[in-house]
Amino acid sequence: MRTEEAISVPRSLPSVTRLLELCREVGAPRDALVAASRRVLEDARKAVLAGGNTSEVELVRAVRAHVQVAQSSWPARVVNATGVVLHTNLGRAVLSEAARGAMQEAAAYSDLELDLETGERGKRDTHVERLLVELTGAEAATVTNNCAASLFLSLAALAHGREVVVSRGQSVEIGGRFRIPDVCEQSGATLREVGTTNRTYASDYRDAVTEQTALLLKVHRSNFFLSGFVANVDIEEMVGLGDSRSIPVLNDLGSGCMVDTELFGLRHEPTVQESVRAGAGLTLFSGDKLLGGPQAGLIVGRRDLVERVRRHPLARALRCDKVTLAALHATLLHYLRGEHLEQVPTLRMLGLSQAELSGRAQRWRDALALPGVEVVPVASAVGGGSLPDAELPSAALVIDPSHFGVSADEYARRLRAGENPIMARVERDRIWLDPRTVQPDEERVLLESLSKAGQQQAVADADADAARGSA
Repeated sequence: MRTEEAISVPRSLPSVTRLLELCREVGAPRDALVAASRRVLEDARKAVLAGGNTSEVELVRAVRAHVQVAQSSWPARVVNATGVVLHTNLGRAVLSEAARGAMQEAAAYSDLELDLETGERGKRDTHVERLLVELTGAEAATVTNNCAASLFLSLAALAHGREVVVSRGQSVEIGGRFRIPDVCEQSGATLREVGTTNRTYASDYRDAVTEQTALLLKVHRSNFFLSGFVANVDIEEMVGLGDSRSIPVLNDLGSGCMVDTELFGLRHEPTVQESVRAGAGLTLFSGDKLLGGPQAGLIVGRRDLVERVRRHPLARALRCDKVTLAALHATLLHYLRGEHLEQVPTLRMLGLSQAELSGRAQRWRDALALPGVEVVPVASAVGGGSLPDAELPSAALVIDPSHFGVSADEYARRLRAGENPIMARVERDRIWLDPRTVQPDEERVLLESLSKAGQQQAVADADADAARGSA
């Protein structure tokens, strides 16, 4: 069988039957092999028509790769060396060991909606509610599957057919092209914008209130920063205005912090506890951002308002599953025990000093002993639409891939395509790896992958030299 000969015309491509015969040692069900073979042959036909070539050996290799991808578990664990702590594309917050263990336990039968003492049916958010009430000082709490869902559900339950007053400077897009006006419209409420993009006063809210006003809405601009000639109404003043007219204030904090961010050298981020103490009727925030837990939308506040939200028909459609609630409960327990700064990975990463990170990067450099490698001061980012203007002083291991005869893009591709995918930053034709977001148990894998990515070109060059010598 002449499987290594170059194929440069479509008619020379093997049939599906022939390719299946060549792939008989690929361990996969026949249906999977047939589907992969058809896909590979179609791609090869396009490549040949475009002036390329292939071979039966390459086609078999492509079928094997397709089958491996199809049979691989997903999502795959990725080493985040970008320095972006809450990296949206990589799943945002890294969960603590306790949260991961709780998810594993919850995957079996559990007391999700059962009161073990009485044997009667219970509410699935009871245990999480108790922790949220104790940690925030709110009267009651409930949970949805994300913060946008919490906003949508709260508006539908409290303001359907009525008006919601919001500053024009807070009528924002919250990500993925989902916008506050659109969410409000779909909930059945009418959004009434007041003030201007950069300046809104208490009088603007006061003048807009009518008998049709159901809520005053405050949206924290957590994913962008507005400075200069600006004026905003703080939550205390809004609550005072709302109380004078018996209108609740809905405070959407977005990333929702439960600690003082000044501990990490960052500007102060409004906390959930501050919102509750100020008297907000409901405070909404995310579970997978600065809280450091799983994706969820948390609602805390007045008991009567929470109960109205909980009783709304859409609450069931937007509720969390059991493993999410388990992870959230475990994360909140860290806060209750006062161990969150050490046990919640997001907070631990935010708290790392530049000196610590520089030391780690230098250890990596010494362990690699490769040419074109240096340690350079950089800035990490919080990410995830949180504190967009904030920079965390860090240090990066910087690699010049030209020493290995490849471009930075190719080197980065090799890191992503490895058995343990690694995400790095590519800037100025260099590879930048920030230790802040690399977990301690990932360092060995990282160093092995970096060495291997550099060695691949050396092996390829040696093979090419050997081939030329034999010719």
